[in-house]
Amino acid sequence: MRIEIRSDSVVIEGYVNAVGRDSRPLRDKQTGNRYVEQIVPGAFRRALTRNEVKLLLNHEDSRELGSTESNLELCEDSIGLRARAEITDAEVIKKAREKKLRGWSFGFYERDAREETMSTGMKRRFVEDMELAEVSIIDEKKMPCYEGTSIETRAEGKELVISEIMETRADYVMETRKKKEIDYKNYRKRIEELEEN
Repeated sequence: MRIEIRSDSVVIEGYVNAVGRDSRPLRDKQTGNRYVEQIVPGAFRRALTRNEVKLLLNHEDSRELGSTESNLELCEDSIGLRARAEITDAEVIKKAREKKLRGWSFGFYERDAREETMSTGMKRRFVEDMELAEVSIIDEKKMPCYEGTSIETRAEGKELVISEIMETRADYVMETRKKKEIDYKNYRKRIEELEEN
């Protein structure tokens, strides 16, 4: 996550999720069995053609910061879902100045998935199609322990899956500094490793 603090706004960009990457072990609410989950390349690209995606703070509907119709840009590339947002919300700007913003997260409704059994006996689910409902900026209140962690919650009778990818640090940049190029070779290396397996 890269955070550029300006006088009256903050620009936040980075990867929301790296496709083809296992989540932490999750527990199926119906069976109680544990599984891991991956978003299949192309799933975000298809989802982005269907509907407006909200930008929230901490998955809170009451803290809408914008959407793909206004200040949120989303695209899927060879690494995953990349986001860029310019936010003028005073609370978010304050949290950025205090270095309290931690990463990105997203909420989706599964449309299609397949699964396989891993050598450990645990299932691996591959989300092949989804309805992307929202992308959230996560602050210090929601710091998952592992990269790629996921939480599940109920919403309107459907299963809303909230997945988070946390980078090890956020790069804060003041408006007067020269923009820093982001090095994505670790993401690319990980995707190449996953494709070999």
